[in-house]
Amino acid sequence: MAKAKTYYFCRNCGYQSASWLGRCPECGKFGTFDEEVVKAESTRRTSDLGASTHPKRLEEVTYDTTARTSTHSTELDRVLGGGLVSGSLLLLGGEPGIGKSTLLLQMALSLHDKRVLYVSGEESEQQIKMRADRLGKVPNELYVVSETVTQRIFEHIDTVKPDLLIVDSIQTVTTESIDSPAGSVSQIRQCTTEFQHYAKQHAVPVLLVGHITKDGTLAGPKVMEHIVDAVLQFEGDRNYGFRILRAIKNRFGSTAEIGIFEMQEGGLHEVVNPSEYLLSQRDESLSGAAVAATLEGVRPMFVEVQSLVSSAVYGTPQRNAGGFDTRRMNMLLAVLEKRCGFKLGAKDVFLNLAGGMRIGDPAMDLAVACAILSSNVDISISPRYCFAGELGLGGEVRPVRGVEQRIAEASRLGFERFFVSKYAIRAIDRKRYPIDIVPVGVIEEAFRALFA
Repeated sequence: MAKAKTYYFCRNCGYQSASWLGRCPECGKFGTFDEEVVKAESTRRTSDLGASTHPKRLEEVTYDTTARTSTHSTELDRVLGGGLVSGSLLLLGGEPGIGKSTLLLQMALSLHDKRVLYVSGEESEQQIKMRADRLGKVPNELYVVSETVTQRIFEHIDTVKPDLLIVDSIQTVTTESIDSPAGSVSQIRQCTTEFQHYAKQHAVPVLLVGHITKDGTLAGPKVMEHIVDAVLQFEGDRNYGFRILRAIKNRFGSTAEIGIFEMQEGGLHEVVNPSEYLLSQRDESLSGAAVAATLEGVRPMFVEVQSLVSSAVYGTPQRNAGGFDTRRMNMLLAVLEKRCGFKLGAKDVFLNLAGGMRIGDPAMDLAVACAILSSNVDISISPRYCFAGELGLGGEVRPVRGVEQRIAEASRLGFERFFVSKYAIRAIDRKRYPIDIVPVGVIEEAFRALFA
């Protein structure tokens, strides 16, 4: 019988210690060490990758640039960089009930020409079948199994020999080589390593579903995110139907792309033109609203920024922002008060992005500032105007990337005026676009052009 030893692991970074420590020497966090019992002898599944390898000159290494498997989802392929790469290990995280399992099950149902093994540690086979019947036709080569022990999972893998492996979720899987409970630091790290060995050895894509903590980070040691090839974050507001898929890490593609889905009764549906959903359909002109021309990767999107400025009833003015960084909004308020002379220090300011979106594009600054000014002076901005520009501390409007893509999309959607930094259009032929391009250098120029 294997002798067991007791170790202490940091739940934040996975640092191992023989005794309990109040502060982790690796990540500096306090009170993060948990006691776990680990066997001295390990029977874990190891890879023999290193047995037949030898050093090569870099010029001798070859690879196939087309070795990707399409997921039959345009949005998912965009985030992945073109599809699934053979031998890749992907981690999908998100809040409970956001649609992680639905997204992966829909992808598995669409792969009619591939053999897929769906391993679930949270749902029974009957529950998976009930959801699959709601989502679409079940292919013949989709296998499901409810299992949580890696040794038995690999036995099923040897029997099925899948082209794609899905594990839902990594926090429920355990290995017999470690006597700690499921979801512990050592279990998550060891199980992730075993699936990585399998993916690299057999050139099979493996998708892992991961839980997140209350502060929005992936549960488990940080080393797990270093082991996998890609980390995808599935996010959204439950009060809205939109779901956004972001690539936090991607060794095979860009991390700037996003995929947008809409949760409907029949599952997740791709949103081809998000601007039509994110722009409110209103006939009357209301103050405090401005349209921002944002860019996610190479994809332009137009989002309506809504602002409300009112006199503070209580002693301390309120500053609330939905979908926008509150600290960034406070900086913009300071710029408007210093450079434009607006006394906003004694007023409540509320900001919201329509559709429940959360966007961090710096080009939102100009639209946010104009929406706040519009609400403050109670003069509406035409819904056919859009804005793209970053605001500096001196009140200057700085250029942003992808101006031509933003202008072209604004022209296609029928906008009449496009406010942009004058430094960003010097090399652009303005006659090519049937839209009035308004160059501004400082925020005061935008204010005069809108409200003069």
